[in-house]
Amino acid sequence: MLTTTEKIANAARKLLDKEGVQGVTMRRIATAVGITPMALYRHYPNRDGLLNALADEGFAQLAERLAALRLTGSIERQLTKILDLFLDHAFERPHLFELMFLTRREGARQYPQDFRERRSPTANVSADVIAHAMETGYFHKDDVWEIVFETGALMQGLVMLYLGGRMAMTQGEFRAFCHRSFGRYFNGIRK
Repeated sequence: MLTTTEKIANAARKLLDKEGVQGVTMRRIATAVGITPMALYRHYPNRDGLLNALADEGFAQLAERLAALRLTGSIERQLTKILDLFLDHAFERPHLFELMFLTRREGARQYPQDFRERRSPTANVSADVIAHAMETGYFHKDDVWEIVFETGALMQGLVMLYLGGRMAMTQGEFRAFCHRSFGRYFNGIRK
């Protein structure tokens, strides 16, 4: 049997997946769970706290999936596997992806300090591959975290353009476009 907190999170998750952040209201969640709106505040301090919990859960799931990746093959193959996992995450739950990466929220990790201090399990995986590529001479020596942040921005920007209907492509065509875009970026930093 689910706890009330779990029921609230499930209802919020369903609203987020269906309608995006704007669809997640305390009143609608309370109705879905069968409690009063005021009762929600015993479990979450406010709507932002609930949205933060959903984003944190999304990051934990993504980090778990990244940790399970078998990163073998060339540097670019490893980085493409990471990109594909992010794309899978965006396609599976586009509104959650937007909440995680593009919605301003309290406590979200910030560049550069949080990243340089390795507080981002989802960025650390790419950083390790890129650092190894620099150490072995595959990529030019540069600032690892700037490269991680730039490639993240490239991926997130392309995803939001695609999800926003600005790219007339199938998911497969879009994925191939992302692979080519990242290939062009890697060509610029390859030694």
